[in-house]
Amino acid sequence: MLKIRNKVRSSVKYFSLVVCCAAFHLNAANTETVPVSALQQVVDSAYRSAENKHRDQYRHPVETLTFFGIRPEMSVLEVWPARGWYTEILAPYLKDKGQLTIANFRQNDGTLEDERKIFWARLAKKLEQDIKNHPEHFGQVKSAEFDPPGLMQPGQVNQYDMVLSFRNSHIWNEEGYLLDVYRALFDVLKPGGTLGIVEHRSSRLSEISSRAGEGYLDEYYVIAVAQQAGFVLVDRSEINANPKDSKDYPKGVYALPPTLAMGTLDKNKYLAIGESDRMTLKFTKPLQ
Repeated sequence: MLKIRNKVRSSVKYFSLVVCCAAFHLNAANTETVPVSALQQVVDSAYRSAENKHRDQYRHPVETLTFFGIRPEMSVLEVWPARGWYTEILAPYLKDKGQLTIANFRQNDGTLEDERKIFWARLAKKLEQDIKNHPEHFGQVKSAEFDPPGLMQPGQVNQYDMVLSFRNSHIWNEEGYLLDVYRALFDVLKPGGTLGIVEHRSSRLSEISSRAGEGYLDEYYVIAVAQQAGFVLVDRSEINANPKDSKDYPKGVYALPPTLAMGTLDKNKYLAIGESDRMTLKFTKPLQ
């Protein structure tokens, strides 16, 4: 009887040891680092400044580009990259298997008179210099001048898998050539390709009206113009929504960060709001 009891005790100890070991391995597996996506690795890159990384909370680059369906082997056109906030994410992500082309502002050859275009030309020159100075980060980025309504061909017909525009449409609309730009982007996009648009969004009052200050656009209006250009709406996302944005500031969207056009006046108020409420729209070019 004593021998049987000892065998039972030994079996219990062995079983407990097995359970403990299994639990240890299970916990160890649960604490392993989850693999970081290639996009997230680029977003976390040491190349990006702390200031640019601070804007991730408003612009959600990983979620936004994932929503658009970007892949590392794609040929992508980024329209009017300005200071290159998205360029420094797109270029390294695409550099090994794909290709990034930027449709940049027209260079100043001495004939520009519009102060805004002169400023944009300086941004374009600085970005291209940054790309040239840091090939290890950006790789080989191609560029084309894009200055509507004069320079309207940022590539060959059916050239790109994806075309991206971040907060540009309100400028084209102000100048009266939003439809023309969308038609030009339609032409250079491959059939079945994706147009991704992020834009400051106005307040919707009814099915036929909206209200907002300078720099905002009605979401349904943007969709309608894109559809008129030939695109088909695939999906809409609230990734870049900001319910704190009341859209009624003296200088419109430019009162908010990063521009802070009001200077020190109510600066803390605008910083607390954050960047604008934005629509995020995904379109496709029909196969036929």
